[in-house]
Amino acid sequence: MTITRRLLGTGLAALAATRAAPARAQADYPSRPITLVVSWAPGGSTDFVGRLLAQGMSRQLGQQVVVENRAGASGTIGHASVARARPDGYTILLGVNSTYAMATHLFPNKGYDDARAFAPIGRVAETPIFLCTTPATGATTVAELVALAKRQPGKLSYASSGAGSSAHLATELFLKMADIDVLNVTYRGGAPAVQAMLSKEVQMAFVDAVTALPLIAAKSVVPLGVSSLQRSPLAPEVPTIAEAGLPGFECSSQFALLAPAGTPEPVIRKLNAAMLATLKDPDILSRLNAAANAVTPGTPEEFPAYLATESGKWGEVIRTRGITAE
Repeated sequence: MTITRRLLGTGLAALAATRAAPARAQADYPSRPITLVVSWAPGGSTDFVGRLLAQGMSRQLGQQVVVENRAGASGTIGHASVARARPDGYTILLGVNSTYAMATHLFPNKGYDDARAFAPIGRVAETPIFLCTTPATGATTVAELVALAKRQPGKLSYASSGAGSSAHLATELFLKMADIDVLNVTYRGGAPAVQAMLSKEVQMAFVDAVTALPLIAAKSVVPLGVSSLQRSPLAPEVPTIAEAGLPGFECSSQFALLAPAGTPEPVIRKLNAAMLATLKDPDILSRLNAAANAVTPGTPEEFPAYLATESGKWGEVIRTRGITAE
């Protein structure tokens, strides 16, 4: 076959066009709606943060960001779907550390590697959980609850919403650091777990901020400490658990925006810029804060070291406490 100059020129032009196409696509990004996967059911704290983030990023990007809930298996179903998605920036994920740092040690065969399957866009926000007890225990401080548990080893019980949940692991970390023995009673979800404490079936529970704050205001529960490193501005009278006697204790729901691994860097940069601008929006910021969320705006470069530390911390808790998925 003889290759003519015309044929050669046509081939080179086609090759150049093929190579230029991804660059044009990145420059035009986004040119259609973006799907933001939330791997938990509608109505929860992750869904709330995701919908506010989608609202603000839609304005910043000039394209609709649509929330899609893909719940199940402690969030790993939604994470797996994004790990398999095309890395073009049109499918992204609002992850939470109960999945990307905790569930990874409970579901080893989930089909993806958290450290390799995603390109980080940046951390978004965090919300604390409150250690609460019933007025019937008589405990009003962390020290008093610990002393009560040590006087009655194995007699007290706590409510959790399932193996590997943030509340479950927060309690196990608390028990480990306090060196006390308290029985775990598992319920099907956060609401039944809280109701069990209110009805005195159990004596204590870690409760998410949105649920805990009204109960604290109504004096239905006694707040012993908050799980974050700083006191909550919505309940400044409640000490952190770290300052109440367990230095270094921390367990918050921590949200991060992720994309499939291989997503082009220019696309990641655009998404990060839109996220950061959204978190500075006064209306969105006030709504996040009103729901006890503190913004933690981050960069793609900061995320891997954070993930390694967070995953290592909870992996050790899960191993040493003998926690398994039920």
